[in-house]
Amino acid sequence: MPADEFSLRVSFLMGFFVVLSLFVSRYFRRDPMLDAIPTVGFSDPILSYFSALRFIFDGVRMLKEGYQKTRPGLFKIANFRRWMVLAAGSELIEDVRKAPDDLLSMNEPAIEFLQPEYTLDLLNMNDSFHTDVIRSKLTRNIAVTFKEVREELIMAIDDFIPMRGDEWVKVPILETLQRVICRATNRIFVGVPLCRDYDYQTLNLTFAVNVVKFGLVISLFPKPLKPIVSRMLSNLPSQIQQEIEFIRPMVEERFAKMEEYGDDWDDKPNDLLMWLMNEAKGVERSVEGVARRLLLVNFAAIHSTSLTFTQVLYRLLANPEYIEPLREEVDAVIKEEGWTKAGIDKMHKLDSFLRETQRLDGLGLLAVSRLALRPFTFSNGVTVPAGTLVSIPASTTHTDERIYPNPDEFDGFRFAKLRESEGDTLTSRHQTVSTSTEHLAFGIGRHTCPGRFFAVNEVKALFAHIVATYDVKFEEGKGVPREVCIAGLRFPGNSNVMFRTRQK
Repeated sequence: MPADEFSLRVSFLMGFFVVLSLFVSRYFRRDPMLDAIPTVGFSDPILSYFSALRFIFDGVRMLKEGYQKTRPGLFKIANFRRWMVLAAGSELIEDVRKAPDDLLSMNEPAIEFLQPEYTLDLLNMNDSFHTDVIRSKLTRNIAVTFKEVREELIMAIDDFIPMRGDEWVKVPILETLQRVICRATNRIFVGVPLCRDYDYQTLNLTFAVNVVKFGLVISLFPKPLKPIVSRMLSNLPSQIQQEIEFIRPMVEERFAKMEEYGDDWDDKPNDLLMWLMNEAKGVERSVEGVARRLLLVNFAAIHSTSLTFTQVLYRLLANPEYIEPLREEVDAVIKEEGWTKAGIDKMHKLDSFLRETQRLDGLGLLAVSRLALRPFTFSNGVTVPAGTLVSIPASTTHTDERIYPNPDEFDGFRFAKLRESEGDTLTSRHQTVSTSTEHLAFGIGRHTCPGRFFAVNEVKALFAHIVATYDVKFEEGKGVPREVCIAGLRFPGNSNVMFRTRQK
């Protein structure tokens, strides 16, 4: 039998097995507790797969339908593995926030989605020390490292968006911003010169995409077949090896100094790599272990930040009337505070513009995904069985007229006005890094995004620099490109943006 024909038959049999196993699992998991919850789409075990397919491409309207049907409350939508119950409204969201991890698990949906055993290949899957490093060391060093981040942002922009006098320069914005963010972020992760290495940037940018791509494919197969599929399809092991070779000289040199001098020595680096090395234990305390953690943190940081800033820039270009008041704020604050973390914190209009963009655009239709490990009862008395996915519909919460007046209207200074009316403090609940049952861009509760303080500071520094330094516009006759929304994730379309040196 020819090799191509054999491969085709194997692929067909594997695909048939996947579809059959999905159907059988859904059919035998049918539960009267779930039947009592309103459904968007089909409830029938077979027809529900059509609803699962519809959600991939039409999630916005399905969530809006369920939200309006329950005003708000609980409703369910099928996905290909299990039922997803959506909890809308502040009381139900609070129920999810307060639930302990051994009841509603955050890890299980993430494992199911990313298949980290086969994609990230962490040496100790049960050790999440990198999260503690981000939450503590990275956040506490934002002010200390601000000068370096801003310096790298400016140098990266100058390299990737070279000006030609007062001429307009056309920039493919999405891929350019990815490079800029990757470079500036890794200035604090691994320092110079590695952050400026084009191949190192490429590795981190492509690794993130491949983790999601191969995780999705591997997740479709039953556990016995996952290792086989991973070995056949994935190039992630070779990318992990590339990361190891990139950082090996630095890590080995630093380990040698740690052995010789202990915890402190002259010119000891103050970056994420060093913090990870300090905290790593057991098998993780190695070049191989630290390399995987660096890839994981880059995976979480680069694309989410660059996509968010792309959305912010598109909103600015679509609403150019905001450019002048934003410039006035940036110019006034910089005159008083200079380019500092304290100065960035005082740019309330700029912060509001970012938060409002997150409210209407955001990167996901759903804010939280938890898997019920045991039957879970909401405060309204409704119980969902073990094995149910519980999520919060962020997109519909963010456009609820009972929370936000004129919710579909973009009001860039909406949150600045709220801050002013409530006392205008630096700890305002209306600043971008704050989370609540009304604004869910970074999640809510114990597992709120730990890197949000660093990411927001980076986005605001970049936003302020562009507003203060450049004139920007879309190409003549062009506007905001159509976003892509697939499987609950939102991606801004790519477009060319015109830059020139600020004229006034």
